[in-house]
Amino acid sequence: MDRTDRTGKTKGISRARFLAGAAAAGLAGAALTAGAAPAAAGGPVGGAGPEGAAAGRRPARTGLTRTGLTRRGVVYTVGAGETPATAWSAARMRADLRAIRDELHADTVDVTGDGVERLTATAAEAAELGLHIWLQPTLGDVPERDILEHLAETGRFAQRLRRQGASVEFSVGCEFWLFVPGIIPGDTVFERIANLQSGNVDPAAMQRRLARFTAKAAALGRRVFHGRLSYASAPEIDQVDWDLFDVIGVDYYSFFPRRSDYVRELRKHLRHGKPLAITEFGTCAYRGAPETAGMGWDIVDHDKTPEEIEDPIPVRSERTQAAYLTDLLDVFESMNLYAAMVFEFLTADAPHRPGDPRHDLDLASYGIAKAIQDRPGDPDSPWHREPKAAYHAVAGAYRGACQRQ
Repeated sequence: MDRTDRTGKTKGISRARFLAGAAAAGLAGAALTAGAAPAAAGGPVGGAGPEGAAAGRRPARTGLTRTGLTRRGVVYTVGAGETPATAWSAARMRADLRAIRDELHADTVDVTGDGVERLTATAAEAAELGLHIWLQPTLGDVPERDILEHLAETGRFAQRLRRQGASVEFSVGCEFWLFVPGIIPGDTVFERIANLQSGNVDPAAMQRRLARFTAKAAALGRRVFHGRLSYASAPEIDQVDWDLFDVIGVDYYSFFPRRSDYVRELRKHLRHGKPLAITEFGTCAYRGAPETAGMGWDIVDHDKTPEEIEDPIPVRSERTQAAYLTDLLDVFESMNLYAAMVFEFLTADAPHRPGDPRHDLDLASYGIAKAIQDRPGDPDSPWHREPKAAYHAVAGAYRGACQRQ
């Protein structure tokens, strides 16, 4: 999703905001009556108590021989950035990918975002580093033909990497129902969310248009890419014909008090008999964030200059984020799911400001690393990244899983 900043450029907003509009409009409930899978209820393991007190409990037995995930990854978002200081940088990208491989012990990177040059340069570097590549273009708010052309160009490059021996899978996109104009009324994501909130959506017509575009994207993906194909769905809304794809992709932000509830919900996605990839999962670093079930970003007043955290300001707790991620990873490992990608490596446009919680925009970030400005509050300031507790927790989980295999 994009919105326009003071320079006239667009800037990305968390995937979770997409579902917020649908939930507010009751569209998820309407979709359910048409046959969609039920939305999550309850709350996530890692958020139990102010510091993730549920950490350490074992997952429910599934009856499966435990071999763990096949792919352990991190989402790495490429984009234009809100300012020149936070714009995509090849040098920074190379350092980040090395950290994903060498520090986080991930074997997979989910390269997502828009801009064919950014996507392909990042994927090529990941291939050089020996990482498995999950390549997913997510251009939105432009005409359908432009989205499909962007998809095709990215897919052709993915196929070239594959022919050269790189390990690549291609996802044709993410949650088309809000990225692609014409499925829901509105020229921009914000207009479409407004229509969702006002109830100005025909769920049956929306599903027909969504199915049409998804089929078109899948067919195009097959023509340009000859490896395994997928799509990142929002199961609360998407009714996907998974016969079109080789891997089930789910953006997963559920919150339950018991691990057995996660297992029960995730098993529904295994009924297709295909590998299941958790294409996103994560939360923010404050007390109570996991309980928001993907709405943790919604604490910023974007109308203020500079943007600020709304009252009541939440209590920062990196342990809460870390516990949620490791608990869910343990569930995914116990179920032998195909892949899981932590959302996300870093949100450069949401800097951490120690000692200034009102302007600590990192509170609303899902990044497991935080951006620190050299001159806090200056949008043109140079910055560096520092690991959060979740960064170390994910690194430990991935390293331990590799050692067990």
